[in-house]
Amino acid sequence: MHEFASFNQKITTPEQINLSAISSAAIYGKGIFTTVAIYDKKPFLWEKHWRRLTQNAEKIGVNLSEFDEDSVKIAFDELIQANKIETARARITFFDESASAIWNFKTAKSTSLLITTVDFKKTDENLRLTVSPYRINSKSPLVNIKSCNYLENILALEDAKRKGFDEALRLNEKNEIVSATMANLFWIKDEKIYTSALETGCLAGTTREYLTEKFAIEEKIINLEDLMQADEIFLTSAGIFIKSVSEIDGKTFGNNFLSKKIV
Repeated sequence: MHEFASFNQKITTPEQINLSAISSAAIYGKGIFTTVAIYDKKPFLWEKHWRRLTQNAEKIGVNLSEFDEDSVKIAFDELIQANKIETARARITFFDESASAIWNFKTAKSTSLLITTVDFKKTDENLRLTVSPYRINSKSPLVNIKSCNYLENILALEDAKRKGFDEALRLNEKNEIVSATMANLFWIKDEKIYTSALETGCLAGTTREYLTEKFAIEEKIINLEDLMQADEIFLTSAGIFIKSVSEIDGKTFGNNFLSKKIV
């Protein structure tokens, strides 16, 4: 993490940030976040990130009435300047600091905003995946919400890394292909590009949306057997942008079409 952070639109250091231990964010993980890529001192796909933040906040009841897009963007830009950033990634998190009906403590603030920045993760150009044993519930109320309750994703990723892989492929309860733990998934078959349909339980990622606007990409529901017949597979997210998948549990895939047509 870089030297400075922005907490409730004020530049500070990470050590000085305090969240209420009795808030809904601390007790239940109630909050939303997004990861934004920064290129040439500017946030990439800002409008898409802000739109998803506000939509997610409304769905799970995080109060953003004290914040607006312009003021949050100013805080974001001030942090870029304070940390002297050219290229990096940022996380914008809204924490629900209100009390819950179950643990009804008094709190002074309803929502807190934290913006932090860090360098891009170093990852291989070609990623090795394994199929995760942990399934996604396509009917969960948290489907398509990037909430702070992210432990299932973390456990699936850690399980994959313990097994010597870079990422994990996750399926839902119907054995449909959904995504990786931290990224959307695309595949190419006969020079046509596909991605998992939202009804499988995958997140509507901002990079996913960006690519579907630029290329003819079909949303599709498939199983693991069908995915293994793909010519190429790649992952997308704000943190990695686009990365080829070279292997899923020993089955290898190419990347010629990806490198020529997209990257």
